[in-house]
Amino acid sequence: MSAARTPSVTKQERVYQAIRERILSGAYGPGYRVVIDALAEEFAVSALPVREAIRRLEAEGLVIYRPNAGAQVAPAEPGVFDEEMTVLAVLEGFASALSAPHLTARDIAELRRINDRMRAAMEQLDSLSFGRLNQEFHALINSRCPNEALVDMLRDVARRLDAIRRTVFVQIPYRGSASVAEHGELIDLIADGADASKIEALAREHKMHTVQSFRAWRGEHQPD
Repeated sequence: MSAARTPSVTKQERVYQAIRERILSGAYGPGYRVVIDALAEEFAVSALPVREAIRRLEAEGLVIYRPNAGAQVAPAEPGVFDEEMTVLAVLEGFASALSAPHLTARDIAELRRINDRMRAAMEQLDSLSFGRLNQEFHALINSRCPNEALVDMLRDVARRLDAIRRTVFVQIPYRGSASVAEHGELIDLIADGADASKIEALAREHKMHTVQSFRAWRGEHQPD
């Protein structure tokens, strides 16, 4: 029975991952029409797995439906990034404080390793790897958070941010070295068993610095 179900799941997942990657990489830009029949033909599948994949992408905010136009890649809205990152700053600051006592010596060593790789990616101007490693860094910390409801909220915010994360390094190009330095400070606080309030404040400020850099970029490039 399980063998009979596998192909359907595999097709849907394959189509979903492919479309999602094209959106996040910018291959499918804002407003791009996601045509079900064309994708079904491209991936040699029926329309059903394509529709299921698009529903998942719509739930994540990456795709929207417009009357008489069908499915389209969601428009990039700079204000959404500002709001979501501010929410993430508050949630992740608290989550980092809760996670700190549960991070092992091995976890801390892994955080240092990821941060070193981020530094190398920055020096190589590899913004895609830098962004992926940044997510790995915070995901490791958050994975030790004992508050499951908080972790679920963090995941929800992260999914919504995925839709616009691809533009961040174009718009705030000078956060790389500062971000790595702030990660190092956060690791040191955790390793030293610092007070939870200090860890929370630093983790929150770390995210808010990104928001502030983004606001500065908007002020220079998109004046009111």
